[in-house]
Amino acid sequence: MHCIFLKGFSYNPLIDKNLGVLTIDELIGIGLLLVILVFFTLFTHFAPYGSKVMGAFAGAAIATYLVEALNTFVIGDLFSLEFFQTAGTVAGGLDGTIVVMLVCLAMKVNPVNSAILAAGFGDMGLIPGLFAAYIVSFGVLWLQRVIPKGLDFIVVILIALPIIRLMGLIITPMVDNSLLEIGTIIQTATDTSPLLMGLMLGGIVTVVGISPLSSMALTALLGLTGVPMAVAALSAFASSPANAWLFHKLKIGDLKSIISVAIEPLSKADLITANPIPMYVTNFIGGGLSGMVIAMSGMVNDAPGTAAPVPGLLVMFGYNPAGQVIMYAVICALISFLIAVAGSYIFRNTKIYNSEVLKD
Repeated sequence: MHCIFLKGFSYNPLIDKNLGVLTIDELIGIGLLLVILVFFTLFTHFAPYGSKVMGAFAGAAIATYLVEALNTFVIGDLFSLEFFQTAGTVAGGLDGTIVVMLVCLAMKVNPVNSAILAAGFGDMGLIPGLFAAYIVSFGVLWLQRVIPKGLDFIVVILIALPIIRLMGLIITPMVDNSLLEIGTIIQTATDTSPLLMGLMLGGIVTVVGISPLSSMALTALLGLTGVPMAVAALSAFASSPANAWLFHKLKIGDLKSIISVAIEPLSKADLITANPIPMYVTNFIGGGLSGMVIAMSGMVNDAPGTAAPVPGLLVMFGYNPAGQVIMYAVICALISFLIAVAGSYIFRNTKIYNSEVLKD
């Protein structure tokens, strides 16, 4: 197998066992992730309705994946409450419907037509819904201008709804394959070395967690459990104070935005994708270092989809001693925060797009 050794290390069986190697497949997967993140950043800056659509997309992830994580994995699983388990599962399955509805509304499609398009996307996912709704909404906006009110929804039912569903069927396999490629990185790294797995998974999940992709969606789709899910969950939690500091020090958002990004980064995905370099770089480094610590801690998490600050911390108490969870949570939060402090200094002269700019 072709491989590239970590820069600065020559081959040594002991080093190889503990630190691992980066394979060609892993590098391809990392490259794919970077391409996706760059795309969303460019989309936010330059696409019509870009920042509004990203805000709607983030809201859809919160309304589905975060609801599922808290109800199913935190309240339902930890306390064996079937009512909450069912409520969370139902919410998570509505991701495609909710994102289509919110994206269409963000683009000024009227509520009835937005609901019609959303209803036709009920059994498909979040990211396909984003792209399909964005493209089809332009056609629906044109229909609303040229067709008398009251007749437009008939045309939407007959024409736009089949189109958005067909687009979803085409886009879904491409999205699934991309996410599975990232999953291959995780599995390969886990088999190779706990430290390498922690570095890569902690960094990737933390970056995905602050991007529109949603780390909750990624870890749920991949069905991560055990040590990898523990890495993902606590790395996501550790990024919370780091993101709050970056928003404050770089003046990315006001006090409400700082609180929001600390609780759930997806709530400010539009601001984060508008400032990718300071946010992604510091989060990857902080998340990677935290992931290495967690990977060697022996902690586990058997609740996939809980890679978010609040559920990521809470669910860990269900699978590990409370003292151990608190100790490592504090250590990782401190690591990520110190990286954020350094990052805020390094990127202090970077052009920042704040909440006031994106309102325009």
